[in-house]
Amino acid sequence: MVPTDLILASAVIVLALAVDRLIGDPHSPYHPVALMGRFIGWWGRPAQYPPSLQRAAGTLFWLVTVILFSLPFFLFGHFAPWLIYLIGAPVLLKCCFAWRSLEEHAMGVVAALKSGVDAGRDQVRLMVSRETARLDPEHIRSAAYESVTENLTDSIVSPLFYFTLFSVFGLGLAAAATFRAANTMDAMLGYRDERARLGWCSARMDDILNYIPARITAFFLLAYFFTKGNGFRAWRVMRRDGKNRPGFNGGIVMAAMAGGCGIRFEKPGVYSIGNGGQSLEVGGPAIIRAVRAVTIAFAATAASILILLAWLIHSTGI
Repeated sequence: MVPTDLILASAVIVLALAVDRLIGDPHSPYHPVALMGRFIGWWGRPAQYPPSLQRAAGTLFWLVTVILFSLPFFLFGHFAPWLIYLIGAPVLLKCCFAWRSLEEHAMGVVAALKSGVDAGRDQVRLMVSRETARLDPEHIRSAAYESVTENLTDSIVSPLFYFTLFSVFGLGLAAAATFRAANTMDAMLGYRDERARLGWCSARMDDILNYIPARITAFFLLAYFFTKGNGFRAWRVMRRDGKNRPGFNGGIVMAAMAGGCGIRFEKPGVYSIGNGGQSLEVGGPAIIRAVRAVTIAFAATAASILILLAWLIHSTGI
């Protein structure tokens, strides 16, 4: 690894965020993630396999999907001349994370609720897998903002984390693509229903890959809320409610967000996180502001680390 490669990677992070804010996620059947989703939909049907073979099939196809999706990213990162890389890499990295679209989906739910609760239920169904037919407006907003909060890790911090970490080895794009493939498979198959056996590997790998990024996300959220005077409240709620939600990653981020914003996330009959204090109609915009702050702060930190490593390599001759 030479210093210029790390400086290029640092620039790619900044440019990828700019691309995301400018164009969001184009709704195209030829988007790389959409293509991958169709491939997962092809093999991810439990009825195609005997129950005794579903875990093995899910593990095998998990690996095949990761390789097929990440290989073009690896080849581009390895063989593209530096100028072509600087132009193309931000677009490819942007394919691995979603920031603007998260806000757009949440704002779409808020706007739909103005037309009535049924419209809100229809809109939030695009964001979450839970049953929405009986949700009231507050629980509709909760589902939407929970998705935004959880995806602060899944769809923003994690892919940027793996890009930054593996850029040291010249594998940044491939690592971000690997995470995006793993997270997409979990989103499609990682459920405790008829997909449980086939999606077993997808769910476990998503948990493993998100373990460190989720805690980094929680740290940046706490730091942000301390600047707003709500840091201790966010910390207390995170310690108390971080395990209320099933799984060991999403809950701590959601609890930190709920505590810092003074709201409550609730999935009826499953979990409740936060003290409340204000409705999500009032407190929801604070969640969007927190997501923006953490995204920018983490990206700036990651880019700065790469520049610092480049300087250290140059100055020490490593």
